[in-house]
Amino acid sequence: MSSPESTGAPIHVESAEHFQELLAEHEVVLVDYHAEWCGPCKMLEPTVAEIAEETDATVLKVDIDELQGLARDAGVRSVPTLEFYKNGEQAERVIGVQEKSDLVGIIEQLSN
Repeated sequence: MSSPESTGAPIHVESAEHFQELLAEHEVVLVDYHAEWCGPCKMLEPTVAEIAEETDATVLKVDIDELQGLARDAGVRSVPTLEFYKNGEQAERVIGVQEKSDLVGIIEQLSN
């Protein structure tokens, strides 16, 4: 999928270690916990891709079926779950399909 060097596209998280590295490397991070079988996740996917292209936030995609331990450790109980991080610390969490403007608003708040 994507490599950490890519910009403007969501980064597919491959392991818990990869996740921690990416959180440490980037100031503002949006994490999209999703699953292939999840209808609302598919609805949200284009919005998440646009946010990756249009904002300074780094967007990470975590497949909860591939990385069950990571999702469990994060307390993800339903998908889509979106988490926002600033300087490696979780700052916000929203669950379910969200308006793009609301998500961008959170990112702008964290970027200031």
